[in-house]
Amino acid sequence: MTATHPPFPDIKSLWQDTASPRPALGPLSGGHRFDVAIIGGGYTGLSTARYLARRGLSPVVLEANRIGWGASGRNGGVVSGKFRLSFSDIAARYGLETARRMHDLGIEAIDHVGELVNEYGITAADYRPTGSLRCAHNQISLKGLKKEVEWLRGSLGDQACKILSPAEMQAETGSRDFVGGMVNTHGGIIHPLNFAFGLAGGLKAEGVAVHEETPVTAIRRDRDGVVLETPAGSVTAGQVVIATNSYSDLTPATSAVRKSIIPFRSAMVATEPLIGKAGEGLLSQGRSYTETRRMMRWFRKAGDRLMYGGRGAFGKTDSEAAFAALHKAMVRQFPELASVAVTHRWSGLVAMTMDSIPHLGRLDDRVVYAMGYNGTGVALASNMGRYVAAVVAGEKPDLGLLTSESLKPVPFYPIREPAVRLVAGWYQFLDAIGR
Repeated sequence: MTATHPPFPDIKSLWQDTASPRPALGPLSGGHRFDVAIIGGGYTGLSTARYLARRGLSPVVLEANRIGWGASGRNGGVVSGKFRLSFSDIAARYGLETARRMHDLGIEAIDHVGELVNEYGITAADYRPTGSLRCAHNQISLKGLKKEVEWLRGSLGDQACKILSPAEMQAETGSRDFVGGMVNTHGGIIHPLNFAFGLAGGLKAEGVAVHEETPVTAIRRDRDGVVLETPAGSVTAGQVVIATNSYSDLTPATSAVRKSIIPFRSAMVATEPLIGKAGEGLLSQGRSYTETRRMMRWFRKAGDRLMYGGRGAFGKTDSEAAFAALHKAMVRQFPELASVAVTHRWSGLVAMTMDSIPHLGRLDDRVVYAMGYNGTGVALASNMGRYVAAVVAGEKPDLGLLTSESLKPVPFYPIREPAVRLVAGWYQFLDAIGR
């Protein structure tokens, strides 16, 4: 096998600069046979390998680049069990029991992160279950948050949420920008790249095969199962799991799911350390924080730095305009950061689906897929592996909406980028006029 693939660009993120040593994982070479071949070495792929191995099956993880190159190493490190649809909206559309199951899955996913960190001893992930705070930018949004708290308590018995007053919001965030907010004690923050390294290293120690720099260039069937071609070798497996999420266009091998995902670029900036500088006392409780605007901004502390991120970056590469917009929004929200240097700027792709729900299912009798986390993949993707393994084994786990329908193709896929820009522009207009 002598096929080659183009080099992937390096990601100059805060996580890369503060990462623990990488596990030593080489590329695949030669011909091999496994029970299950997993395409993608992110949280979904690594978790799937873990649970397949626990079922006595032999998995192999094939990562096109290096562990943590994609979303698992670029995201904001927010551990959340929420979905883009609120649980009350899920109940209104699909029934209370479906909403209850989705809520349980979210809590399970959060707890699972802590389990993985403890089992593999991933102290470098610096997991902090500090919860989250949604910050209301106007009274309409605050009214919605109050209704959500009441519904969660009354319908699901979830007592983890409460409303904060404007004074409490200012005391915690350091910003006068919010009229109130909703604290949720579920979830927290994590160093996402070190979490991915810890999972990969833990699997390696358990004898699970994980290969970096091994893009799957083609998939074909033969009488023994499915053959996956790579630049320097091949794998024959009984089944294949596609876990490539928003990076499903790297090779033609995953084209079957590519048109069911809308890759939406998310950008982040991080300040220099704030010790002894203006802004040192911001975000005093160390949670993750999100605005209620449609074009959501989010922020958190990462060690002594403040990170600020949001949607609105477009195209296939980093956008100077997007980074400038983020810095402007950050300084507007936290004026004391005007004189503080930004040391890191990076972006990555979020996998959006047509119904705003992740999906796990089968393409056929040999191929399983799991993807579409819509920006909340740290916990949800890490937990998905146990259910992917169940589906591979022929089981039908209760996953609420996650398996209710097949992954739908995006209509008019060739014009998805201008369509996303149009919708984003409309959302920005609504935010600007306070709707």
